[in-house]
Amino acid sequence: MLPIYLAAATAIATTIGGLFALHMRDRLHLVLGFTAGAVIGVAFFDLIPESFDLAGNAYGMNHVSLFIALGFLIYLVIDRTITLHSHETEEGHTHSHGRGHFGAGSLSAHSMLDGLGIGLALKVSPAVGAVVALAVLAHDFSDGINTVSMVIKNGGTKKKALRWLAVDALTPSLGILIAYFITVSDTTLGLLLALFSGFFLYIGASDLVPESHHNHPKKLTTIMTVLGAATLYLIINVAAF
Repeated sequence: MLPIYLAAATAIATTIGGLFALHMRDRLHLVLGFTAGAVIGVAFFDLIPESFDLAGNAYGMNHVSLFIALGFLIYLVIDRTITLHSHETEEGHTHSHGRGHFGAGSLSAHSMLDGLGIGLALKVSPAVGAVVALAVLAHDFSDGINTVSMVIKNGGTKKKALRWLAVDALTPSLGILIAYFITVSDTTLGLLLALFSGFFLYIGASDLVPESHHNHPKKLTTIMTVLGAATLYLIINVAAF
């Protein structure tokens, strides 16, 4: 029963975060500012350290760093290609539905890896699985905010945002289920996390940060970005205990 409870908890935490972001649509620039810091914080304080811990001994720091750079550059190439199909609104915002879907999909894929981590930890023992789940739950709320923000920021409707929120909320459960049928080595998982950290660095620095500042006071949105990164730092470090 424990895997079912943990899967339900991740879904609830993600959903609450996403609904909060939808409720704050009128202040989307503040939500985007916070989201930018949160996404960059996840990369710097969670994914990158974890990728070095899991794969660094087998491949070395240079190899893991290469995967981080590859993630950034792969996302850049895809994003520049998708941007060709973007459109500009009357307010001067550039929207790309494809970019929103790809960003939300990347965040959802990361959530599935979180679930995979929970499932693999449960194979070790219920206690270890519960500890890993607490760490995942600690930033699932932000995952929901980030997913909804990516869709809304790129011109997606509330209906589309809710669909992606449902996907993001359910993917940890899928990851937990997959873990019962496959075995993933620590080194492979570490390289995957390095790749996703590159994705997140690009999303935060090249997409969310500039958009949060667009036609809005930079001082307040900058404070929200710093707050987002600081919040994730505190969450991740508290969860580590």
